[in-house]
Amino acid sequence: MPTAIAVTSADLVLPPTDHQTPTAALLHSPDAQPLDAALADMSVLLEQHGYVIALYPSTIPLAHERRLHTVRSVLESDRIACLKLDLPPLGVAVLVRQLRQLSICDFSAGVVASAARLLSHYIYAGALLNSVTRLDRVPVSLKSHAKSWVPGSQFGVLANPNPQLIKIGSGELAGPEFRTQLLVAKGQLASEWVSSTLAPAWQVQGLEETALPVDSPRWWGTSRLVEFGAYLPDISVLYQLVSSVRREVCTWCGRELIGDRCGFCSAPLAPPENQTHTTGVLNHGAPMRQGS
Repeated sequence: MPTAIAVTSADLVLPPTDHQTPTAALLHSPDAQPLDAALADMSVLLEQHGYVIALYPSTIPLAHERRLHTVRSVLESDRIACLKLDLPPLGVAVLVRQLRQLSICDFSAGVVASAARLLSHYIYAGALLNSVTRLDRVPVSLKSHAKSWVPGSQFGVLANPNPQLIKIGSGELAGPEFRTQLLVAKGQLASEWVSSTLAPAWQVQGLEETALPVDSPRWWGTSRLVEFGAYLPDISVLYQLVSSVRREVCTWCGRELIGDRCGFCSAPLAPPENQTHTTGVLNHGAPMRQGS
């Protein structure tokens, strides 16, 4: 059985890209499920899959995050990985789907878990906003704040992999230098800028629409937005990207990993000189960046 991928919200589970991509398990919040039920559900997942990789946004309530670690602690299981992600909600959903794709490949659970940090570098997650006055996830200058009060102003913001902010009509967002597909989730902002301007500029290979994640308005500071994420959709490319990095063995828990940190116990790779970097996996020879 493939390694189980679990999430903390149902809207982080995007439709599968093919009939082989498994779904993700839902880890309920404390106010929606008592602890004994959460322990029972996790025990079933471990029995059926062997390992569980739980991915959750950095913005979830503290009580929900504590529940995840409580379940892991009570079960005394080192086969549960709890990975906190700083990506915007739609970016988290994209990464979750990519790990769901990788979970059925011939990678160990340790490699799949540590691949989350690697793959996040190749997700271009952003949004079109009508205001940046309440945006605190991306650096915003005083000048941009002032412009935000001008009626009709709109801003293109990229949160990952490198923060960017432009006023629509006065610049462009730097996009990926490799082939991607664009996922779009519309909020309460009527605009076609993402599909008519951004998508052609980034030369995306296709565009897919989905529902806006519940937490997106809070993450971006406004409900008047269009969230987007450019990503690698092809499982063969993802497989090549992950398999091209030399695998190491965690000196703490003994599991396989790629990059510079274990996905299960969070121990850093030692010694540092064992880290590797490869090039040429993606189009245009985009380098792998590890250990951000």
